Amino acid sequence: MESEYYIGIMSGTSLDGVDAVLVDFGDNHRASCIETFFSPFDNTLRSRLLALHHSGEDELNKAALISNQLSHQYARAVTHLLIDSALAPRNVIAIGCHGQTVRHCPEIDQRYTIQLVNAALLAELTEITVIADFRSRDLAAGGQGAPLVPAFHKAMFMDSNSRRIIMNIGGIANLTYLDAKKPVSGFDCGPGNLLMDAWCLQHTGQSYDKNGQWAATGQVIPALLERFLSADFFTCAPPKSTGRDLFNFKWLEGHLQGNESPEDVQATLMQLTITSITHSIKQLYPAVEAVYVCGGGAHNLQMMNHLKNALSDMKVAVTDELGVQADWVEACAFAWLARQAILKQPGNIPSVTGAKEERILGAIYSA
Repeated sequence: MESEYYIGIMSGTSLDGVDAVLVDFGDNHRASCIETFFSPFDNTLRSRLLALHHSGEDELNKAALISNQLSHQYARAVTHLLIDSALAPRNVIAIGCHGQTVRHCPEIDQRYTIQLVNAALLAELTEITVIADFRSRDLAAGGQGAPLVPAFHKAMFMDSNSRRIIMNIGGIANLTYLDAKKPVSGFDCGPGNLLMDAWCLQHTGQSYDKNGQWAATGQVIPALLERFLSADFFTCAPPKSTGRDLFNFKWLEGHLQGNESPEDVQATLMQLTITSITHSIKQLYPAVEAVYVCGGGAHNLQMMNHLKNALSDMKVAVTDELGVQADWVEACAFAWLARQAILKQPGNIPSVTGAKEERILGAIYSA
């Protein structure tokens, strides 16, 4: 069948870098991942992005300059994909670029979201049509603007014979429940890796806890876990979404008494992620048969083992078994969302985000 190429670009809450994928939708309109590329953020850019999560001096100028810097890094990732696949810009229909979230405030009295990218510049640099700003239209329609990936999960992973959950553990953990007999549902469960990564960097100098090995040397502090779980977010009913606006280092430090050992805090942060995920699944989807994990958390062997033990009556695996490698699911989702925009098809699911109706998502910057 004739190829139908799109590129998806995702840089998430974890702030580790840029995931870029070349996707072909020519096989019965299903996403086939052709090439992938990862471009890490350097420490300076990561620090500047973290600073923009809070009000500060000259932040509008800083945000504009970082948007340009990010767009150049996105464009370099696109160039790598094209070289590796021996394609020219004219062969790609569009790029779906999520941009870098620095604010996400879906509350009724605020309702705005900011993802940094200069989409016009990215279109100029790549000579490919760019679709960006996917979240704003859903917010304008009364939704949370997130999570958006459940629509892609439905298109890719729905199975008429099983009830399954797609569990993304990135900086934030979010799930999608797929049952062919029911509307799709999904929401953010709480922090995924972002608090663990921040604590690990602070105390070990490493950007993440490989395989959860450091957390495994500590013990969960029950009282601390209870304080973490007392946040109103965990008792709110879906639809709901969150990010660094709530779950940040200041929030973490505000729950500490100061005499905890660092490795015990790390173990407790891992347990926070595990508990918020497993409680969500058991309370809302007790009949689910399988949980498929994607995102960086899929590589945390300690956390995966804990999830398997806590969800022992369900199959727990990674999305690789469903045909999309765990590292690339979200980037593929934004290639799919770009295609939806080009085809003038909805990209949101109101039962997930809370929007009043389906909406076509994204602003188009033609090449």
